[in-house]
Amino acid sequence: MSFRVFIRKPTEDDCQELLSLHQRSKDFYFLWVSPPLTEEECKAYISRCQNEDFEGLLICHSTHEIVGVANLSQIFYRAFQNAYLGYHVDVNFAGQGLMSEGIRLVINHAFDTLGLHRIEANIQPENMASINLVKRLGFTKEGFSRRYLKINGEWRDHERWALTVEDWT
Repeated sequence: MSFRVFIRKPTEDDCQELLSLHQRSKDFYFLWVSPPLTEEECKAYISRCQNEDFEGLLICHSTHEIVGVANLSQIFYRAFQNAYLGYHVDVNFAGQGLMSEGIRLVINHAFDTLGLHRIEANIQPENMASINLVKRLGFTKEGFSRRYLKINGEWRDHERWALTVEDWT
């Protein structure tokens, strides 16, 4: 395992760096995600990261520069023990394998620290980079949902991918 990246929770001190990342990268992933683009939205995101049902994590280079963001949302415990995984990369770091390393750390965090049993990733069929990422990490395609999530004002189809702790270990 490489030590090129680490994960940590965001703080308000990260707001300007996150906004720069999102502004710089918005054309790169506009079809796939809608990240915070204003200071108010960024502060709301960071505040949301304090909720029990949402775990926002920054993927940082060993130089401490933020290279991407990963979210575990709608975290359920008890009998379900599930969360939804979302992520996006800084366009300047795309294609370097840093997100693969970072998402591995996020998965370990979900299973080992949070005690989850299952992680789901809903990905638009055209987003081949993301599909290839979850395939490399051992996710299994479980289905297709028409007009599943509203992204940037449009309902978009998604493939449903999942990984259980048994398949990870």
